[in-house]
Amino acid sequence: MKKIYALFFKLTGWKSSVKTDILSKCVICVAPHTSNWDFVIGLLFYKSIGGDPHILMKKSWFFFPFKYILKALGGVPVDRSKRTSLTEQMKERFDKLSHFQLAIAPEGTRKQNPDWKSGFYYIALAAKVPITLAYLDYKKKIVGVIENFMPSGDALGEIEYIKQMYQHIAGRKPAQFAI
Repeated sequence: MKKIYALFFKLTGWKSSVKTDILSKCVICVAPHTSNWDFVIGLLFYKSIGGDPHILMKKSWFFFPFKYILKALGGVPVDRSKRTSLTEQMKERFDKLSHFQLAIAPEGTRKQNPDWKSGFYYIALAAKVPITLAYLDYKKKIVGVIENFMPSGDALGEIEYIKQMYQHIAGRKPAQFAI
């Protein structure tokens, strides 16, 4: 299956740049997120390098017959009615599974948002898994993985560090990306 994804990825005209190991358990911080195409290109890329990314989606979207398609694409239903926080729900999932890669766009929207959501950071911290920095650079037509690092608990400092890693990367709609 990996070869099929690699073929489709190659046909899109994009290139890949992987500067670190692809981990079996991690929270993948993906930026910039300025288009719905980010999901398609990112999925093809990550599957082509042997990854198996998952993304958070509203539980209400998981109804017959779409739930089978969404789960096959890596969708993870989020139950907002549960008393436990999303961070706790994802920590439990990381604890249960030997292989789980959770991709999150920290901007939380495709519109310009310099105030990134910190949930990706706190999920990784609670689950004791690394954060993998991944990007889509539309100007250079490169999708890549920059580095993996373990969050230490200094959320403000480390999120600022993460933002700086993306400062020279262009989204599909560059005006909509802000750090």
